[in-house]
Amino acid sequence: MELLLLLLMLLVSQPLSGKLRMKCPLNLDNQDGEKPWSYYRPGDLLIGIVISASKIAPATLPFNMAPSSQIQPLPYGQLILLPKICNIELLRENPQLLNNLTLGYKIHDNYDNTVGTSDALLDMLSTGEANVPNYSCVSKEMLLALVDAAERDSSIQMSTLAGTYKVPQVSNNIASEALSDKSQIPFFHPMFPKEGFQYPAIVQILLHFGWTLIGLFAPDTEKGENFMRTFTPTLVKNRICVVISKHFSTTGHTAFLMDVLSQWRQVNVFVHLIEFDSPLDRILAFHSALESLPGPIEGKVWITTVAGTYFMSKDRYLRHVHSMWSFIFQGKKSWLNDNAFKRHFFVEPEFQAEYFHCSVSKQTFSVKGRRRCTQKAPMEIQKKKNRMTIPNPVIAYSVIKIVAHALSAASQPQRRRKKGEVRSGAPRLQPWKLHPFLKKRELYNLSLMKVYLDHNGDVAADLKIISMVVLPKQDPINKQLGSFERQRLTINQDALSQLKLLNKSLPQSKCVEKCLPGFVKQAREGEPFCCYNCVPCPERTISTQEDTTKCTKCPDDQYPTENRVQCIRKRITFLSYEEHLSIILISFALLLFLITGFVLIIFIKYFETPIVKANNRDLSYILLVSLLLCFLSSLFFIGRPRKATCLLRQTVFSIVFSVAVSSVLAKTITVVLAFLASKPGNKVRRWLGKSLANSIILSCSAVQVLICAMWLGISPPFPDSDLHSQPEEIILQCNESSVIMFYVVLGYMGFLAAICFTMAFLARNLPGAFNEAKLITFSMLVFCSVWVSFLPTYLSTKGKYMVAVQVFSILVSGAGLLSCIFFPKCYIIILRPDLNTKEHLMAKAGEGL
Repeated sequence: MELLLLLLMLLVSQPLSGKLRMKCPLNLDNQDGEKPWSYYRPGDLLIGIVISASKIAPATLPFNMAPSSQIQPLPYGQLILLPKICNIELLRENPQLLNNLTLGYKIHDNYDNTVGTSDALLDMLSTGEANVPNYSCVSKEMLLALVDAAERDSSIQMSTLAGTYKVPQVSNNIASEALSDKSQIPFFHPMFPKEGFQYPAIVQILLHFGWTLIGLFAPDTEKGENFMRTFTPTLVKNRICVVISKHFSTTGHTAFLMDVLSQWRQVNVFVHLIEFDSPLDRILAFHSALESLPGPIEGKVWITTVAGTYFMSKDRYLRHVHSMWSFIFQGKKSWLNDNAFKRHFFVEPEFQAEYFHCSVSKQTFSVKGRRRCTQKAPMEIQKKKNRMTIPNPVIAYSVIKIVAHALSAASQPQRRRKKGEVRSGAPRLQPWKLHPFLKKRELYNLSLMKVYLDHNGDVAADLKIISMVVLPKQDPINKQLGSFERQRLTINQDALSQLKLLNKSLPQSKCVEKCLPGFVKQAREGEPFCCYNCVPCPERTISTQEDTTKCTKCPDDQYPTENRVQCIRKRITFLSYEEHLSIILISFALLLFLITGFVLIIFIKYFETPIVKANNRDLSYILLVSLLLCFLSSLFFIGRPRKATCLLRQTVFSIVFSVAVSSVLAKTITVVLAFLASKPGNKVRRWLGKSLANSIILSCSAVQVLICAMWLGISPPFPDSDLHSQPEEIILQCNESSVIMFYVVLGYMGFLAAICFTMAFLARNLPGAFNEAKLITFSMLVFCSVWVSFLPTYLSTKGKYMVAVQVFSILVSGAGLLSCIFFPKCYIIILRPDLNTKEHLMAKAGEGL
């Protein structure tokens, strides 16, 4: 066995010796100005921490020299390292937390580059002396969790290697968007939101203050491209116009700003992705561009994606800045009550010499050595003289506390023993067994920050909205203008009031003023959708909100006010008995009814007089009675429409008027036949008599009755509401149901009147004292004129006035028949009885012959 091992060593040494005999030998001496360092303390449960506390500045490398670099410590490097160590010490003081197990750690600096990250991970994952993964040298210490405290760009690289070994990677920085896919990276556990967590807050801020016209700026890097690609559609979806969208070169000029700022002077709000440069660097470029613009310049609002605050002193370059807005994570109100948490650490200035033993270890086959510091004594955290004060970040304490609780929960089942079993050492916890415990929602309650899991299972946080307000000739002041909690924006109205007192009211950033209620936005052709005209809402529509894109139609029983901001209920209208128009029509109808009745009484009283007998008194009685009913039928049209009145009014009117016109027609035919019968040898005499007149009346009226019966049987009229004819009224009316039948009824009545008028007109010059043809001609002329003019008038009116037109036509046409046919006879009967004698009438008849 020993011989075989010796042979293997000889085989391995041959290639190395060959390299040393190359023409250009490689100097294997390490050229690093500072050795890579790591801090270590053993424990039962080991966690790794990667931080970015320094940077490596590459140097010029000779070909035959080992890689050389100069390490440049960052000014805040110690502020990153010490809280990590001290927080672990705080948790170690609580033996109940870890079930009497000790918490160990390995802390590595990755120098903010990929090579340093890979070297740190290989060193933590390798359990032996050399950095050889998967090689175990009987070491019981296994890395159980990796705390990612480095820069965000290193997180993706760390997840690739740590995920291979199923080591949980717990991030205490803002997570990269590339790490949000849990199916691809299942072992990454963010404790803070991912990139873009401020976007919903920014959108709600813009919408709250009505800033719909903005500028969007980002560096010309991959993050800047991703910012523009993801955030711009979100703004457009929320009806916010990005009229300026520019990438900044980190070294290039910014002369293009003058053109875009001159074109869009009304843009007073800029959203800027701040990645690696300070906000002041960007403001300087804007200041130069704004200075070149003519006229007064309104102060601009800068909304940055910075997750923290920044401080600036008064500077002339802030003259065109109204305020700069940023976001910080909210802490829980109970964080000061955490007994283990201390706001400051007090450590020796030379803390390495006091608490650590450091040595440089160099492996046989490595060109790089590592400076390893092993903790030899617990760090004291009590305040003493000559010790420096180190603030304890809430984030660092929260993350390590969460990891410790997860380790405690994961190691609990392994400590259970069967009765009588003797435990020989600490149980060996595997890293993949820790994942279920890190996924529990309850762990986020341990954080001192207001973080939680949203409905998608992603980490979200409550934010404070900080505004650094620039004051003339004074240092800027920080104001908390609001908060963003559980995805809801709250604005501090007191802070806004203080801004108004300081003459620093927030500027407007929009293309046009708001469209007031009652108006709707109309897009301008060729301009962004935020630039529009305000036009009044169309008829029967309203808008109750400002800047609405669509007017709302009022319900059918309501109509808009004059300014189109409210729908009010329409008033119900019909031809009621209380209206002046109705009173006039009723009075006219009753007067005509009384006059007709009076005429009927006269004819009945003087029924034996020659003038009554000569004009066929039976037909006169029928005509007068039908006129009485005609005048009364007009009352069916007045009042609230009901089912009975709707069924009766058109049918009663048409049948009664048909009887009246048929009576007039019978009178006309009787006159013509009477003249023909007076000629010798004419056989027409046998047609004269009551039977002919009655037949004419019955047959003509029966046709109208049949038409009305068909109307009522097929499609009867019914009460209805007309909601659309008048904009402010609901018209209660009788729906004729079948317009065709309505016009058939009127048409038939007109047909009878036309025949009667034609026959009377042709017989108007027939001789004889008993000739009524002239009177009938005048009455039919009035009757036809009224109903011919009725049609266009009826069709051109709306609502109750349509009913009034029909009532008026009924009364006027009936009055025409009454006055033209009966008034001359009444005049003779009452005022000239001397003319109402048989001798006088016979004399006139003789003169006519």
